Amino acid sequence: MKSVADARRVRMGERLRALRHAQGLTLVEVAARSGLAVSTVSKVERGLMALTYDRFAQLADGLGVDVAELFSEEGSRFQPGQVAVARSGEFAEHVTENYVYEMLFADVWNKAMVPMLGTLQPSERMNFDRFVSHSGEEFVMVLEGRLTVTFEDRPPLVLEAGDSVYFDSNRGHLYASAGSEPARILVVCANVDAP
Repeated sequence: MKSVADARRVRMGERLRALRHAQGLTLVEVAARSGLAVSTVSKVERGLMALTYDRFAQLADGLGVDVAELFSEEGSRFQPGQVAVARSGEFAEHVTENYVYEMLFADVWNKAMVPMLGTLQPSERMNFDRFVSHSGEEFVMVLEGRLTVTFEDRPPLVLEAGDSVYFDSNRGHLYASAGSEPARILVVCANVDAP
């Protein structure tokens, strides 16, 4: 029986395939444009792999679309003067091996910021093969629990509920719960190149 996370992963794969076909691109072309392996793009399209934020940002860049377009089939570009509201429970969930992302405003495209909530397991339950890094700037606030933020070039930083950190997202980073229970965080990734 498929889980909800499996179904969402399949739906994202279908969305990726539709975006690729609409542009008349091959898997090889999308892989080359995004800097991802052809096998990775293929696995995502078939719903076999969930990407971390930096990798799905690369994929969106390779397709020339907003990150939010990978999560929502319908949406519109953010307009000057617009006010968008996300009510409690209104998000597009993306589950990876290590994180559960709740993408806020998935139907508002071309935002200068990408706000999301996250649930993190303790580091001993997580499996990292590399640091995450992507263009832009990032803000993280701990909502519940304790958070360890590890940067590739400095000692881990432990944050308590209510604490926050702001940093250059190009710096390799990882998040994990610093306690034995999951931690809840608010993350805002700012696209400094946004229109």
